[in-house]
Amino acid sequence: MVITIIGSGISGLTTAFYIKRFRPDAEVYLFEKEPYPGGTMRTEDIEGFLFEAGANGFLSNKPDTLELVELSGAKEMLLRSSDAARIRYVFTDKLHQLPENPLAFMRTRLLSLAGKLRTAGEILVPPRRTQADETLQSFGYRRVGKEFTDVFLDAMSAGIFASSPELLSVNAAFPAVVKLEQDYGGLFKGMIKKRKKEAGPGGVLMSFKGGVGRYIDYLANSMDVTLRLESATTEIIRHSDGYVINAGDTTLETDKVVLTTPAFVSAQLLRPMDTALADHLDAIDYSPIAIVGFGYDTLVHPLNGFGLLTTASANKKILGILWDSSIFEDRAPPGKKLIRVMIGGQRNPQLALKDEATLVQIALEGIRETMGIDDQPQLTFVKRWERGIPNYKLGHLNNVDTLFKRLENHPGLYLNSNAYYGIGLNDCVHNSKQCAQRVVADCV
Repeated sequence: MVITIIGSGISGLTTAFYIKRFRPDAEVYLFEKEPYPGGTMRTEDIEGFLFEAGANGFLSNKPDTLELVELSGAKEMLLRSSDAARIRYVFTDKLHQLPENPLAFMRTRLLSLAGKLRTAGEILVPPRRTQADETLQSFGYRRVGKEFTDVFLDAMSAGIFASSPELLSVNAAFPAVVKLEQDYGGLFKGMIKKRKKEAGPGGVLMSFKGGVGRYIDYLANSMDVTLRLESATTEIIRHSDGYVINAGDTTLETDKVVLTTPAFVSAQLLRPMDTALADHLDAIDYSPIAIVGFGYDTLVHPLNGFGLLTTASANKKILGILWDSSIFEDRAPPGKKLIRVMIGGQRNPQLALKDEATLVQIALEGIRETMGIDDQPQLTFVKRWERGIPNYKLGHLNNVDTLFKRLENHPGLYLNSNAYYGIGLNDCVHNSKQCAQRVVADCV
């Protein structure tokens, strides 16, 4: 049984890992256009500063990634975030610490007294009777009020999706939140009942010693699969009971094909085979984003926390700043500090693809305006992603359901990436395991 996976990001690698675990005799090929695996999960080591090109970790409150790490024999590589990572900030007109408990929430100046009372009144808001798709903004205004939405949910949207509440489907982007309302009648009612039922601590942010890229390299090199780097797939052709793959200088006949590429790449590959399927893939939106990292030999600011996010009302050019060397102890050499600035997203998409010098100036300006830092960094890292993070807009789930229904016309062909049902690392690992199970189940 020959199984081919296009794309070696975390979705492609995890799919390959579980296929080999469920079906050890399968002959698995991984084609990757870049000279390295991992997709956005890359770590650049510059003079001991570890700059992440994308995400820096995952939460431990879901078992999926922890299970993958343990099964792959890399448990000793796990790195727990510092206690300071629990402290987070939002910049509106000035920097505010996010409240961590009800008393702190009542004391915060992020909301007016009327805004706080409206938020607390969520427990009295009746549940929505329809399950129709709804924007996060509409959901937030309805349940917790405009003030809370325009501050907390706006910042959260920027931090997770590089997006905005009015541009996100709450059903697609935050299904667990919608489920609280559906199952318990409200958010606060649901959180209270779930806390009593689960009686366990919340998740802890986890990463890997040496950065996320170190685990990617380990996983790619520890599997009994054929990994072809710098081999861009140019064609997928239906052939008898399987497919023919043209990638790089290789032509391969394969029984199954799993595309773990971004939706727009999958659309390009599948358009000659199925125009309608490609159209649905191209309808999936992406947010452009730039990451600017700075390494400091000396920095007076204590960086005591996870970092900060800005709100749209703050009218800043940056989305947020991650204080990476305070989150994970090994991200900077002893006594030195590292931060990363996020620019662009749905708020300012035109900024994300500016030249490196302009992005550095925008980042320095953002740091100065939000943190009061004028220090010049000793090292700089810039990474631009033209289509970096899927933006689950209104109608996303209907579109994805339709395209997967359409996919049934092509037996042996599978789609699996963060474009469909969750963008987080845990989501990608969970969905990849399920995809591997489907592939193996179809190998009869």
